[in-house]
Amino acid sequence: MDKVVESAARAVSDIPDGAVLAVGGFGLCGIPSTLIGALVDADATGLRVVSNNCGVDDWGLGLLLAAGRIARMTSSYVGENKEFARRYLAGELEVELTPQGTLAERLRAGGAGIPAFYTPAGVGTQVEEGGLPWRYSPDGQVAVASPPKSVREFGGRRYLLEEAITADFALVRAAVADRHGNCVFHAAARNFNPLCATAGRVTVVEAERIVAPGEISPDAVHLPGVYVDRVVAADPSLDKRVERRTHSGPRPGATGTAGTTATAGTAGTEGI
Repeated sequence: MDKVVESAARAVSDIPDGAVLAVGGFGLCGIPSTLIGALVDADATGLRVVSNNCGVDDWGLGLLLAAGRIARMTSSYVGENKEFARRYLAGELEVELTPQGTLAERLRAGGAGIPAFYTPAGVGTQVEEGGLPWRYSPDGQVAVASPPKSVREFGGRRYLLEEAITADFALVRAAVADRHGNCVFHAAARNFNPLCATAGRVTVVEAERIVAPGEISPDAVHLPGVYVDRVVAADPSLDKRVERRTHSGPRPGATGTAGTTATAGTAGTEGI
């Protein structure tokens, strides 16, 4: 079955208001920037997004956030986005912070049909006890707090029950995909993209390169096409960015300034 569609706009056209989205990427590495851009141009609002982070202020999911289209984030890290912090503290955004490994396993479990699992991550913290502020009211009071987790002991050690995550749609980015949806990811882009893909009821892949069926060796496939519903070509004109670029400084005896760290969102060759 040929799963290639002609445009990102068509690929996301049936995402409704309030949809749960699992969005791949790690930092700004391997994010589905073409599909995110198409969503920004579309009408869906009140989106409930599951992603490791929420981009930066002017790139990635940060664009969708700035447009006021995200109602809830489930993430492990949100520290590079000032607008994210503003909306959260102002009560405009609900945020469920989840330990990174737990988030990965919740997505993996959802894709595998496992409804819940036990993990030691978060034992003895507010993750276990509840009370983490998910949403503030405009006056700064906690409007919605995390519930306590169920605890069970195995082998003399306490574990928390975590529920799996499934999504209405998954948006992921691959380095290479064939027309049947088989995908190959590059480097750190493989961290969350396959997990999001399997957790989505409808999975949309943007690929830097689309090849004919059979061009990807079966041994090289990271995500089988059975998990993929649509494939679209990634826009090659969009920058690949890094959150922060650190320079080591001049070698001994060389002239120049000391090492510096670039601001978030600096364009660069790193990415997928």
